[in-house]
Amino acid sequence: MNQAGRITAVDPPFAIAGGEIAIDCEGFHVTLGSGHGVYIGGVQCGITAASSSHILAKVPNDVAGEHTHLHLESGGAQSEPFDVVIGRRIADNMHLVANPAVDPNTDAIILTRSGGRGQQLPVTLFRLEPDGYLDELPEPILNPSGIAFDVEGRMFVTNRAEGEVFEVSPDGRATVYATGLGIATGIAFDAENLMYVGDRSGRIHRVRDSGDVEIFTVMEPSVAAYHMAFGIDGRLYVTAPGLASHDAIHVVDSEGFDEEFFRGFGRPQGLAFSRSGDLYIAACYKGRHGVVQVSADGKTAKHFVAGNNIVGLCFTRKGDLIVATGDSVYSVPCGIQGFLPDR
Repeated sequence: MNQAGRITAVDPPFAIAGGEIAIDCEGFHVTLGSGHGVYIGGVQCGITAASSSHILAKVPNDVAGEHTHLHLESGGAQSEPFDVVIGRRIADNMHLVANPAVDPNTDAIILTRSGGRGQQLPVTLFRLEPDGYLDELPEPILNPSGIAFDVEGRMFVTNRAEGEVFEVSPDGRATVYATGLGIATGIAFDAENLMYVGDRSGRIHRVRDSGDVEIFTVMEPSVAAYHMAFGIDGRLYVTAPGLASHDAIHVVDSEGFDEEFFRGFGRPQGLAFSRSGDLYIAACYKGRHGVVQVSADGKTAKHFVAGNNIVGLCFTRKGDLIVATGDSVYSVPCGIQGFLPDR
């Protein structure tokens, strides 16, 4: 075996620019100075830590996205390549604070430029078409946060500054649908097409089709937002990121009673489900940032996508995972079909 050794595993299997990956290897020769390196798609990575059997490396910003390979170099030798998948940047200069959303009618991805609380921007909603064209929606909504489509394909957006939900028509026109929702952040629909809106100050509201609002459940407040999604079991899953490094995912039944589903995350944020019932969540887990996959029974969790500052995610009908950081959006071809209630 040459000094570059052999790669045996890469964890997690997917990453975006800036994400930290763990490389298991055999016989990697670590030298002083610049005599060794990790390369993805021919671009050198920054190394956080290295030994003969384990390396931590950060994905460079200028790696070409999607299917590529990783290799090691040491002492002039090069290891055999190892397949990895790097997310492709599809949008930037955004300001997302929660999940993006996929329009079930057109497969376009809905994105936000939310701004600071009370900051009115000229354009706050965008539609990223399947061909890559980024279209500005004509009517800005103040501080758009959560985005969701109901079972009929209508789009709704929360305004956290004014505690409102807007219905947005296919041509981008926005009308107020419900008010009095506190600091309205997360939004989700159940299989009966009832809307649920998370007020980060400690309440989840249920909104009838007429716009009537009722308190569904009361939870601990969040310093940032409530992020919500319905699972295949019909229950509402909620994260409420705080200042601790051991936060939980909560699950709420149809009567409004909540319990812990899984604990151990730092700043858990946006979440989504696969059709198999696994939950995918943007969070820090065991000291590493990215998207974490939690089994349907809530018993196990593992890193799925490496990346920093991830706030939200959603699945496309092609099986890609859309990953949103605070300012950029990536497409990760992972081959997983997402779940939406009654669709």
